[in-house]
Parts: sequence; structure tokens; C-alpha cells
Amino acid sequence: MDPFVTPDDEMDRRDAGERLADPEEIVDDQEIEGSLRPRSLAGFIGQPVLREQLSIFIEAAKSRGEPLDHVLLAGPPGLGKTTLAAIIALEMGVHIVTTSGPALEKKADMAAILTNLEEGDVLFIDEIHRLNRAIEEILYPAMEDFEIDIIIGQGPSARSIRLDLPRFTLIGATTRSGLITTPLRDRFGFSHRLDYYSDVDLASIIARSAEILAVGIDAEATQELALRSRGTPRIANRLLKRVRDYAQVRHEGHISAEVAKAALQLFQVDDEGLDRVDQEILNLILRKFDGGPVGLSTLAVAIGEEADTIEDVYEPYLLQRGFLMRTPRGRVLTRLGYLHCGAKPPGGSDTLFDA
Repeated sequence: MDPFVTPDDEMDRRDAGERLADPEEIVDDQEIEGSLRPRSLAGFIGQPVLREQLSIFIEAAKSRGEPLDHVLLAGPPGLGKTTLAAIIALEMGVHIVTTSGPALEKKADMAAILTNLEEGDVLFIDEIHRLNRAIEEILYPAMEDFEIDIIIGQGPSARSIRLDLPRFTLIGATTRSGLITTPLRDRFGFSHRLDYYSDVDLASIIARSAEILAVGIDAEATQELALRSRGTPRIANRLLKRVRDYAQVRHEGHISAEVAKAALQLFQVDDEGLDRVDQEILNLILRKFDGGPVGLSTLAVAIGEEADTIEDVYEPYLLQRGFLMRTPRGRVLTRLGYLHCGAKPPGGSDTLFDA
């Protein structure tokens, strides 16, 4: 099984708004997605501090003949946490077992995974902050002492047996590190929060992906896509694939700056990288709630999205770009938010909108 294609890839696509109906197309898209992911730290673009730290830890662990210490990777979706987990396993020369927090519902599920690991294997748990407390309690001795307790029997005849586990590396990925309990967080030997990527790094990622996909693209078009990728490689690759489709159908297949701009306009991605939902959130706060404040639950009902989706998927970039503020009373547009919506900020004018 390709370590770069995980069960959560399909969930990521659903969260991003993509819908794939044909199972064969899903398999093809997974293969394409896997081919775009780097397979070594040397080929990983961006996150220079993290790459250097991991290269030192991996080389030291290999020289001692020991498994890598447990690793916690935090940050917004699409920044490469899953890719880095697979790269760590490949660099260490071991197998990787992939699961996710919501998928682990019973203690038996976690125990079965742990007892089937081999010496040095990597166990990758995506969305680790969504583990329930019972599963966490199994992980505590497993991470610290490489042992687990199993209860055999029921009632008065029940007894506990402690099983030894092979030394393994747990890699946890989370988009909400604040929800991870302190006892679990303290058991990770290394933790790092991934940063958004620079436009230069995104341009390099897009150029690499275009070469893999055998798509001709101009440097200006690469830069145009990078500027609208919200600092996220997953979005950059997704935009590249959609622009490739547009260029193939409407043009000669080559992506110039003009073709990229036309395609992005068709797909409702503006100059700041905001998509239709982002723009709808800003305009809704402006025109229906007078620029705010408006509560998250009210905003979710008004826009027809789940509150968690707005908070985890859309708000981080709007906050990063300075278009939106979180206040104790609710969400409020900033001056930049007003200007982006084509409105005059309050103060110094009797109207919100330009004449």
C-alpha cells in the first residue's frame, strides 16, 4: 500500500468541496495525489526549520539503531503533516500504519493495531485530538513503556494481563493542538507547528507538480497560482489540476498567465485566494449584520455551513489576511475586510458603500 494515499484523503477532498462519483476516478485521483507528494526530506519544499530538525533526529536515531521518538505535528489542513509522516517512515526504512482519531472507537481497535506493529514501525494517527479518553489511556503506557494492559474475562473472574509491545514511533497530526490533553501531549518527544508556505515555496511546489503531471506552465502562471493558494500546498495542487482541465478544454493545454487568470475567475477564486464561500462570509457579515459583531452559530445558520467548518476551514485564512476579527461578542469585519468587499470602513463616512 502506498503510504502517501491514506483513508483520510477522500475526507480531505470532501472537506475541500470536491465530489468524485466514479470509484475508478477516485482510485486514479488517489494515485495522482500520491505522485505529487515528495518521498524524501530532500525533496520536501518549505518548512526549512522542521526539515533540518527532522533530518538531525532521523540520522541520530538511525546511527543508534533506535526508533525515532514520538512526533506531534500541528497546523492547518493541507500543509504536509501526512506527507511528513510517510517521509519519516521511508527515511527510517520502516513500515507505516495509518489511522485517524475518529476511526478508533473501541479499546480493542487500538490494542489490535499496537500488538500488530513490528519493531521500529511508525503508527500515524491523523486528527489525534479527536481520540476518546479510553483510547488515550491505552496509549499512555504504550508510548512511555511500550506496554499495554488487556482485561481478560468478565466480572469477578476478570484479570489484567500486561503485554510487551515492540518499540515503535507514534506520529500524531492535529489541526487543533489546544484540544489535545496535557498527559498525551507530554508523551511526545518532539512537537512542531507547521507554518503557512511562502509564495516562493508554493511556486516551486506548483512547478514540480506541473512537471509530474506533464503540464506546460509559464513562470507568470505559476506565480499567479501561488499567490492564490492561501499558503497551502494542497490548495496549490488542487488549483493547478483545475486550471489544467480548463487549459485542456478551452485552450491548447498550455497554462499561460492569461489562461490561469481566466480559469481562476471561472472557479470563483479572487486575487487574494478567497473562494466563493470566503467571499460569501465577508459579504454576509457586511450586508446582513452591518459588519458585525455576529456570533459563530448565527453566521453558520445564515451561510448554511457547520460552525466547525467555518471555524476550522474558512476563518483561519480570513484571520491571517486580516479581513476578519474574533471578538468576545462575535465576528467583526476589519478595515481590510470592508475594502475587500468594496465598502467604506465605518468612521469618517455616513455610508458603508461606495457611491
